[in-house]
Amino acid sequence: MVSGLSLLLATGCSGTSLQQALEADPQLQDRPVFTEEDPETAAEPEPNLPEESAAAASGTDAESASDPDTDAPSRPSIAAVLTDVPEDLRPYVRNWLALGLAEQSTGATAAPDFQPNQPITRGDFAHWLLTANNAFYQDVPAKRIRPSTASAAPTFQDVPTSHPHFAAIQGLAEAGIIPSAKTGNATAVNFRPDAPLTRETLVLWKVPLDTRAALPTANAEAVTTAWGFQDTAQVEPLALRAVLADHQNGDFANIRRAFGYTTLFQPQKGVTEAEAAAALWRFGNQTEGISAEDLLARPSPASRSQAVAEEPTSR
Repeated sequence: MVSGLSLLLATGCSGTSLQQALEADPQLQDRPVFTEEDPETAAEPEPNLPEESAAAASGTDAESASDPDTDAPSRPSIAAVLTDVPEDLRPYVRNWLALGLAEQSTGATAAPDFQPNQPITRGDFAHWLLTANNAFYQDVPAKRIRPSTASAAPTFQDVPTSHPHFAAIQGLAEAGIIPSAKTGNATAVNFRPDAPLTRETLVLWKVPLDTRAALPTANAEAVTTAWGFQDTAQVEPLALRAVLADHQNGDFANIRRAFGYTTLFQPQKGVTEAEAAAALWRFGNQTEGISAEDLLARPSPASRSQAVAEEPTSR
C-alpha cells in the first residue's frame, strides 16, 4: 500500500516537472502570449484622405510654390502712371510709354521705372536721346547716331566703359551733340551722369537733332527779344544759341512743349521725366519732322513683311 502511494506521488511529481520543462521561456518570446481572457487588440489604421482631397491639397501647394507672381510686386500700368502726369503733358507721355523706348522694347504695357515728376539724370537722358533719335529715324541711316563700343577711349573721366550708359554718352560725344574736349570744350572733362538734367542742357543737346544744322550766333538780347524771358542773363552762353534756335521751331519748340508758356526760363531748374518725354516726343524743324504719334501709326516690321509677302507676284 505504501509502495503504491509512493509510486503515485513520484509519477505526479515527474509530470509536473515535465509540464514546466515544456512551457516557453517568456524572455525568449518575440511577443507575449494572449489568452482568451486578454485578447490582442489590433491597431486602428490611420484614416486616409480621399484621393480628390489629397490631389486638391497637393495641387494648391504646387500652385502656390510655382506661381512666380504671388510675391512679385505688381508693375503700374500706363494708365496708372498717367494719373500723376500733368494734364498738358499726358498725350506726350502716353505716346512715349507706348513706344517703350526707355526700356528699349516696343509695345510696352507697363512702365516700372518711369517716375513722371522726378528729375531725370544727365546719364538717363543721354540714353533716352540716342535711343529715341535712332528709333524715330530707323529708316533713315543718315540721321541715326552710332552708339559707341567698349573699345573706344572714354571721352569723360567719370564715364568709363563699364558705365551702363557709356555707349550712348560716348556716342553722342563723338557725334558732337554733347559738348566735350572733342568739340573744343577743354574744361568738359567730366560728364556728371548722375547729376540732374537742367532745362538749358536739355535744349542744348536736343535742338541740334531738330535743326540738323549749325546753331545760330546768339546773345542775351536776341534771346530776350525772341522769347521774352526775364532771366536770360542766367543762361550759359553756350546754351543761348540752342535756346534761340529752338524759338525758330515755332509751336514745335521743345521749350513750349515741355515747359509750356513761361516768361521765366529757369535755365538751371531740373527737368522731370515727364518733361523729358515731352521734349523727345518730336524730332524735326518747323516744316519737317516726325513725332512719337507718327511712329506709333506706322505698321510694325512684322506687318510690313506680311504685306510684302501677300503682294501678288507678276508673271
